[in-house]
Amino acid sequence: MANQKGLDFKHKEVINITDGRRLGYVQDVTADLESGTITSIIVPGSSKPFNIFQSSQDIVIPWNKIHCIGEDIILVEI
Repeated sequence: MANQKGLDFKHKEVINITDGRRLGYVQDVTADLESGTITSIIVPGSSKPFNIFQSSQDIVIPWNKIHCIGEDIILVEI
């Protein structure tokens, strides 16, 4: 995969190729500060409907689980 900047991931939809499920949109990335490489992407988790007091669990997807990065979509296998 080409060298990507963290900001390039914002507003890309993440889809799991294992089951075709839409996981959401990239919220953030984590990086190794020494090497400057991206180590994972973060997608906000969904909370249960009608339960506004429950916090959502973010989905952290390791870099090695990313299969393809397109213009609008990131395909992952988790």
